[in-house]
Amino acid sequence: MSRTATAFTAVHQVARPDGPPTPDDFAFVSGELPPPGEGEALVENLLLSVDPYMREEMDGGWALNAPLEGRAIGRVVQSRTPALAVGDLVFHRQGWRTHALVAPDAARVLPDLPGVPLAAHLGLLGGTGLSAYVGLTRIARLQPGEDLYVSSAAGGVGSAVGRIARLLGVRRLVGSTGSPAKVAHLTDRLGFDAAFDHHDGPIGDLLRKAAPGGIDVYFDNVGGSHLEGAIEVLRDGGRIAWCGAVAQYNSAEPPAAPRNLYDVVGKSLRLEGFLVRNHLAVRDELYAALVPHLRSGRMRSDETVVDGFDRIVAAFLAMLRGDTVGKTLVRV
Repeated sequence: MSRTATAFTAVHQVARPDGPPTPDDFAFVSGELPPPGEGEALVENLLLSVDPYMREEMDGGWALNAPLEGRAIGRVVQSRTPALAVGDLVFHRQGWRTHALVAPDAARVLPDLPGVPLAAHLGLLGGTGLSAYVGLTRIARLQPGEDLYVSSAAGGVGSAVGRIARLLGVRRLVGSTGSPAKVAHLTDRLGFDAAFDHHDGPIGDLLRKAAPGGIDVYFDNVGGSHLEGAIEVLRDGGRIAWCGAVAQYNSAEPPAAPRNLYDVVGKSLRLEGFLVRNHLAVRDELYAALVPHLRSGRMRSDETVVDGFDRIVAAFLAMLRGDTVGKTLVRV
């Protein structure tokens, strides 16, 4: 085993953004990692995930001038622990860097799933797919024959919600997104029954046109006016699974909407927020539900893959602007 240091590059956050982040908030920093110590392994990262929640972390969750956190898949290249063998493919959270030193309790060896793309472990089989699955089955408890609306439907979680909802027997599937091209993507490629560009008018009006009979479930990735519009159109006894609030990530001001929150009482709605990290025990169920469909080709991860570690910041900013579709990944 090599006992020499390994050159690596990491991305640091160097400033807190005021509004949307810019490239100046980040810096690429090169250095050397020492050989793994007892109980450690050196991982060469292969795929990195950039996600909307990271925008919130920039406001104080991430330390300045230190390597950032993020979901990653890498290959073990040196090891001093029997739990992580050289050649193992592992999931860990030391993303935003080319190499990482990890301990067994901070890495998970990926199962060998012939016929399943590696990227699926960061998409439909990763936190993205688990968020969608938990929100639909544990929080909203979507039933066959019910009608569902999902916001930010062309994003990673939103597209996973659409695919999983079809497996669960959804009747009418409606999504909102940010451009005419993405509307076409949802209806032509992802199988949504209807979709609309949220820039085209009040969300409630657009949603009512797309779902004239109302909806039973709303999967919320946006918050704000999208939540207000969904409350308008939800049938009595409807459910809301609140996963994210991308509409307010760049704003220090609280959103004006939803102004109709008391209708949650009047319509006997149930609104529940959730964090996927509190539902990791559902992962085996997710695998059992999705792996056969990934192997058969009935289901695939919707993703945008950006090549080159030097483009990770650009990929992150593009994802926040809505310039990507599906899960946004960086191939190191």
